[in-house]
Amino acid sequence: MPTEAVFEAAASLGIRTMFASTSEVYGKNDASSLDEEQDAIYGPTSVTRWLYAASKATDEFMALAYREEFGLPVTVARLFNTTGPRQSGSYGMVVPRLVQQAIHGESLTVFGDGSQTRCFTNVFDVVDALTALAETDSSLGEVVNIGQPEEISIVALAQLIIELTESRSEVVFVPYEQAYGAGFEDMRRRIPNVTKLRRLIGQVPTTPIDRTILEVADAIRAESGAVAVHR
Repeated sequence: MPTEAVFEAAASLGIRTMFASTSEVYGKNDASSLDEEQDAIYGPTSVTRWLYAASKATDEFMALAYREEFGLPVTVARLFNTTGPRQSGSYGMVVPRLVQQAIHGESLTVFGDGSQTRCFTNVFDVVDALTALAETDSSLGEVVNIGQPEEISIVALAQLIIELTESRSEVVFVPYEQAYGAGFEDMRRRIPNVTKLRRLIGQVPTTPIDRTILEVADAIRAESGAVAVHR
């Protein structure tokens, strides 16, 4: 498999490796603060969304095995909802999708009842954290959360986007089965514990979601030639 090929080559050459994993590996664990030792809780194999989570978890196992067996200098970074300018909404990325709808005067589509919460991390904070971890020897062999622990519901996110973009759009709710088909499962919340990250590099993501929304909006307006709104 491609991931193993990369780990094998990096181990043989002693190349410092950063593996980008995901908060999806926690599955349906909705603890109020997910640290790196929390259990992964997955649904049935008949629900295809868990394939991604299980695949990333398998890659994490492999990274740590190569560290143990062959001395691979690797760090596993679990990213929590990275977002920012120029991110595409085409693959379900909620922030750019909702911002684009607001700017274009379309209804903001919120799946489910909108009470599910997420923590959105500005891409520039993620880059800073990844760079710092890559330069920190004490992070070798570690699994580390990278996330902004400020929790917001999806419906509150949609309402904030409408406010910040000065849009006249409205929020509409779309049932999960209509958006994804029957049997879809979602997580009610996912909040990172970044204690380890702070200990290792002395910093954690802090960019507030409203600033990130404005950055995303400015990027979308720049692409379409619209006028940016500054606050």
